[in-house]
Amino acid sequence: MTAPQTDSSDPFLWLEDVMGERALAWVRQRNAESEDLLQAQPDFEALRSGIREVLDSREQIPYVVRRGEWLYNLWRDAANPRGLWRRTTLAEYRKPQPAWETMIDVDALGRAEGENWVWAGATCLGPDFRCCLVSLSRGGADAHVVREFDTVDKRFVEDGFMLPEAKTNVEWLDADTVFVGTDFGPGSLTDAGYPRLVKRWRRGQPLADAVTVFEARPDDMMAYASVDRTPGFERISLWRLVDFYSNEVVLLQGNEARRVDKPGDAKLSFWRERVLIELRSDWAVAGQTFARGSLLVADAAAYLAGQRQLTPLFMPTPTRSLAGHTTTRSTVLLTVLDDVVGRVEELSWRQGAWQRRQVGTPAHGAVSVSALHDPELAQDPLAEAYWLNTTDFLSPDSLQLGTTGSDERETFKSLPSFFNATGMRVEQRFASSRDGTRVPYFVVWPAGAQADGDHPTLLNGYGGFELPRLPTYAGAMGRAWCAHGGVFVLANIRGGGEFGPGWHQAAIKAGKQKSYDDFAAVAEDLIAWRVTWPARLAMRGGSNGGLLVGAVMLQRPELFQAVVCQVPLLDMRRYHKLLAGASWMAEYGDPDDPTQWATISKYSPYQNVPDAARVKLPRVLFTTSTRDDRVHPGHARKMAALMREQGHEVLYWENLEGGHGGAADNEQRAQMMALEYAFLWLQLGAALER
Repeated sequence: MTAPQTDSSDPFLWLEDVMGERALAWVRQRNAESEDLLQAQPDFEALRSGIREVLDSREQIPYVVRRGEWLYNLWRDAANPRGLWRRTTLAEYRKPQPAWETMIDVDALGRAEGENWVWAGATCLGPDFRCCLVSLSRGGADAHVVREFDTVDKRFVEDGFMLPEAKTNVEWLDADTVFVGTDFGPGSLTDAGYPRLVKRWRRGQPLADAVTVFEARPDDMMAYASVDRTPGFERISLWRLVDFYSNEVVLLQGNEARRVDKPGDAKLSFWRERVLIELRSDWAVAGQTFARGSLLVADAAAYLAGQRQLTPLFMPTPTRSLAGHTTTRSTVLLTVLDDVVGRVEELSWRQGAWQRRQVGTPAHGAVSVSALHDPELAQDPLAEAYWLNTTDFLSPDSLQLGTTGSDERETFKSLPSFFNATGMRVEQRFASSRDGTRVPYFVVWPAGAQADGDHPTLLNGYGGFELPRLPTYAGAMGRAWCAHGGVFVLANIRGGGEFGPGWHQAAIKAGKQKSYDDFAAVAEDLIAWRVTWPARLAMRGGSNGGLLVGAVMLQRPELFQAVVCQVPLLDMRRYHKLLAGASWMAEYGDPDDPTQWATISKYSPYQNVPDAARVKLPRVLFTTSTRDDRVHPGHARKMAALMREQGHEVLYWENLEGGHGGAADNEQRAQMMALEYAFLWLQLGAALER
């Protein structure tokens, strides 16, 4: 068994000092080396300008959030890199060029205040949505400040609710009261750095005097409050997130707190007089057993009284899983994945039974559904309306307005084509993993390409946290890669959510190696199928996907020529001690437990780097962000330093802003992406085809 690495035995621990002078000097030196090499590639500027053109396009779909009579949007382009928070009406939104009313110009605000503000969202109080709590992040970090904003006067409220920089959650109770979780001082945060306490805070009251109404444990992930203002069904829910997958719900009625009985890892939501329960584990109840991945419905009052008359609205199959659901006034809209292809179903209560209807959608690709209903409005003209967004690898997004009970929809917005897809094609194939599991993956072929074994190929994956990777349009990737003859591959490996909770749970903790086996199996299948060969094969992954490609790089170096490792986890001995890492132990396990460390240590990249004289690893480009306060940049820093010391070919680039997304605006994002694609084209021995 590999012995746990102590802090004192880590020669590069100093690189965890995010803003340390020595660490930043190292970062700047590595950045200069990477930029000198990659920006000197003959087509670098073409890559960067092409990507930037896509990101800044004024033809992007301005996706909106409904708040009462208004549709809100955050818009970024070349003139507004940090964004305009703005709004319009549905009637205007129908027009090709809607008239927008700007609420906050984030760029102008940052200049006026001398801050590098990045938009982090807004929480607004219905039904008029005049009072909003606006969140602003410095440089794109998860931590943010909160300020009250008046959407009628279009100004921040003097002496309104204000919170200093922290990982904060807030929820309106009424116009003069909020529930808040933030850094109240020692003991107020969980081990993961999220709010542990929920307090009721009244207008004009010092924050220190806010009254605690709920507490999570220090080793929980976080606590927060949720307020349902649906007339006749008002509810205050207090949530204790034990970890990423387990939670406890308490209903607050006056001064009485009442715990809701449910499976610990089930997701629960209220919908008017009903309660919806999504299962992550099998549940035997009232003489029935419901499989994990099912969605159940019950009368809320009866359920809270102890009755268990549950009706399944969705039950999984080996190929079908529930990707999500949304509710109109009378209908549940399900997004279903069938072999990773999206479908939509409607379920409506009519004539004493649930009626199911398949919604007509394109045959291939991804779909997403979002109801427009405002439950606080007794008379809502959009009570049965929803947005339907459709896309696939080669088809740009289309946003349509639909109404339950009908397949007639109005197309509101469509994304233009950002690359020439003529002659390109998509195939779905299945590889066989080490244990025989059938692992799907998609191959996007450039025009005219055949299986001749010599295509520059980029294999992408994630495989964690029950998040599915779906066939969606990516204009920048298509322009920088596919349009120049590159093959793009998306692997749907275990650990993700493509086939429901079971697909995820098979590859967590002691089973995590299965993600890496699946990914390697896809690479092997690509080679056997003569899509490519190792000298022309690269892999890319970010966050948990960064851990994925880091592990596979060490386990199967002979399969790959290049690796792009983005905002990664890599030091799995210390991940739980860095920033939000403690909240992920339900995914990876506890490295302080010797038995669990025995498993983790076998795949943890930082503990398994060989000497280059013994094992040749593919060349790797690490990208991360100084302002990432979710996955610590120390992971990428230390791994790059260790690999360099061991004699491997390493490039490293760290954006000094950006948060977990790696970039704070389109300029930074275009620079980062251009460096990545320049690296890939360089390593795979191919120049951009003109």
